[in-house]
Amino acid sequence: MTSQLTGKRILVTGVTGMVAGPMAARLAANGNTVWGAARFADPAQREPHEANGITTIRVDLEHGELDEVPDGLDVVLHFAVAKTNDFARDLTANADGAANLMEKVQGVEAFFHCSSGGVYQEHEHDHLKEDAPLGDSHRAAGMESYSISKIAAETMVQYTAKRLGIPTVIARLSVPYGDTFGWPFFHVMMLEHGMAIPVHTDAPSQYCPLHLDDIVASLPYLLASASTPANVVNWGGDEIVSVEEWCGLIGELIDKPVNFEHTDASVPPLILDVGKLNDLGFHSSVGWKDGITRLVKASRPDLVTS
Repeated sequence: MTSQLTGKRILVTGVTGMVAGPMAARLAANGNTVWGAARFADPAQREPHEANGITTIRVDLEHGELDEVPDGLDVVLHFAVAKTNDFARDLTANADGAANLMEKVQGVEAFFHCSSGGVYQEHEHDHLKEDAPLGDSHRAAGMESYSISKIAAETMVQYTAKRLGIPTVIARLSVPYGDTFGWPFFHVMMLEHGMAIPVHTDAPSQYCPLHLDDIVASLPYLLASASTPANVVNWGGDEIVSVEEWCGLIGELIDKPVNFEHTDASVPPLILDVGKLNDLGFHSSVGWKDGITRLVKASRPDLVTS
């Protein structure tokens, strides 16, 4: 299995998001023809993506506006997500929107739906396999509609994949990050300004972060597993690491004290069992210590003291 996706006609939705944008740029640089879809309420949002060789198109999943989606696509990478906390809007955009998009792109080799580890019910520090109970794990953290609308989207994607015979993979993403984005990036800014880091009372707050390098490298493996019915795979790195651990490293790199605020109003620990992903032949290559160090040095070199 190659670790690089190349020579494909690819649609990436949610390209203005922190994960899909950098990922789409990598795919374009690797020799794919890439369309980047978003609402683009501000036309200036198109410019950095066009500069990276991405053809931008406007879609509005909430209102079913898909006229600019091109024909003849090989792969769709669906990353768009609505997080307004308005249940009616988010269910329409995330669930109905995904199904409408699949209707539009019938005939693709594979449809990739980016879901979330946030669909799982809180399970303390258990390693969650794909058949673990689902639940509303993100509501207490202020993301009231997130888990439920993500579960609804998975249901619609699974149904549509069967009804239309579209090879589909649903990837439940853990904590994504890169050299210039992600949850740890916000922690850098918080520590810079002396702010306490919220962590769950069920400490430590453990996850399976996945670096952009590995997000891109894992795509061929996940796409090759697309099937009808849809294949569901946990999508995270091989290492389990806590917010407490990566913030400790950030503090060392920028020579700032690290204080934590323990609260139930935070995302609980969600440790994804990535055995199924490993069985596809993929193992993450960026260790969390190297990845966090790269993030700090690339995004805020002015703060680095060690």
